[in-house]
This record gives sequence, structure tokens and C-alpha cells, in this order.
Amino acid sequence: MILQHIADGILSGAIVSLGAIGLSFTMKLLRFANFSHSELLTWGAYSALVFLAFFLSFGGFLDGTIGPFSFGPALLLAMLCSCAATSVIAILLHRFVFDRLSRAAGQMTMVFASFGVALILRHLVQLIWGSDPIYYSNELQFAVLLPGNVRVMPDQVFLLVLTMFVVAALHLFMTRSRTGIAMRGVSENPDLARVSGINVDRIITCVWIIGASGAALGGVLYGTTVQLRPELGFGLILPLFAAAILGGAGSLYGAVLGGLIVGLSENLSVMIIPTTYKPAVPFLLIVAILYFRPQGIFGERSR
Repeated sequence: MILQHIADGILSGAIVSLGAIGLSFTMKLLRFANFSHSELLTWGAYSALVFLAFFLSFGGFLDGTIGPFSFGPALLLAMLCSCAATSVIAILLHRFVFDRLSRAAGQMTMVFASFGVALILRHLVQLIWGSDPIYYSNELQFAVLLPGNVRVMPDQVFLLVLTMFVVAALHLFMTRSRTGIAMRGVSENPDLARVSGINVDRIITCVWIIGASGAALGGVLYGTTVQLRPELGFGLILPLFAAAILGGAGSLYGAVLGGLIVGLSENLSVMIIPTTYKPAVPFLLIVAILYFRPQGIFGERSR
């Protein structure tokens, strides 16, 4: 039983990690808690639904499934298009809301504005697609039996493998590319980076694109393993913040580790407390982190 809870915690933690990466980066560079970030997961999941319907209309090799998975090439293409569409939404929010507020208002104003943006995004989803749950596919899957009598669905295995690939790609991007190195410099000291000739505005745009793409992937993967509903992002807002704060703002590895810890904590907690109290676990983690180590696992203590 405990092995099954651990497996479920790792799989759910992988989704949280993808969303927490972007949230962690924006918290570090933009210096405010963006509560609307969780709604980008919802928009990523639902925009993929639109692209999926478009690609399936062509038929041919795009129709059908791949091996034991419940999806085919059409959903993979829709996932990539969803990343682009969600990135456009994030850039528009930055240009017309958060960037303007950062020049004329304080951080608390931006936090409250992010609450308003989150409400608008969530209700727009409900207005366009309705409030009923939606599935990407009605294909049946057979669980894979792992050692220890652990059962996982093939889509969940794909989720974990894709998350590992994304984290490895981001690691190479942050450590090998000039943009990634410049991003790390801006996160440490934006003013010094600007004086050094770095285009800070371009770097911030890249951060929004990375964060939105990670959120879109997390939303689509959540939709393939569970279902789509307008409250998708709202239900993940506390796990996302718990993972970002636990790992340390601006840390790629911290966000991933924080997401896994949150996922494991939530799923192992049901062995001790009723499942109705499971959503409270991320909140307790946030309180504990802020009390014992406010800078997070990989964060540096402010001087």
C-alpha cells in the first residue's frame, strides 16, 4: 500500500514540478507572488483541447493512439501548440498588466492584481467551455503492474518521462546557453545585469515563455491522467506555491524537488488523515517552510 502511495505521489509531484518551475522563476525575477500562474495550467489544458480537435479533423496518421497510451500524435502536436498559445497569453498579461503595474505601483498591488487576473482567466474558461468535466480521449487503458504490486497507467509513465526530459532540457539551457546564463544574472541583480549590457526586458519575456510552457505541459498532462475542469489550476495553487517556496525562488532543481516533496506529502498523508484534509497539506508545508527556512532548500538567505 505504501509503495502505491509513493508512486502516486511521484506522479502527481511531477505535474506540480512543471507548474512550480515557472512560478519559481517569476517570483525570483519579478519579485512578486503571481497567483494567476496556476490559471495558465488551466488555459494550457483547454487550449490543447482546441488544437486536438483541429488536428483530429485531418484524420490519417494523426488519428488513433500510440501503443498503450490513450492519446496519439494529434495530442502531442496539440501539446506543443498549447505551449505557444499559453506563452502568448502570459506575454500579454506581462505587457498590459504586470509590467505597467511594476512601474507605477508596489508589489502588493501586483499581488492583488494577480488575484483579479486569476479570477478573469478562470471564469473565461468556464464561459467558453462550460463547467462540466472534459476528457481528451475515451480510450481505455490497462494498468501496468510494477514490482511491489504497484499499478500505474501508461499515460502516467509518459508524464514522468516527459517531466524528466523537460527538466534535463532546462538544465542544459540554464547552464550552456547565453540566454540561460543571462537569466541567472538578472535573477541575482537586475540593475547590474542591465548595466552590463543584458537586455533585461528580453530575459523577462523568456522567463514568462518558459513558465507558461511548463504550466501548459503540466495542465495537459494533468488532463490526460485525470480530467479537464475550470477549477484545475485553482486546485493546484497551494501545491505550486508550496513547491516553489520549499525549493527556493529561482531554483530549477528546488522547484522539481519541492514538487516531488509536495506530491509525496499529499499522497502519504491519506494513510494518517482522511482524504478530505489532503488539500491542507501544502498549506501546512508553506507554514513550516516559512518558519524554519524561509529561503527554501536551494535559496540563499537574504542579507
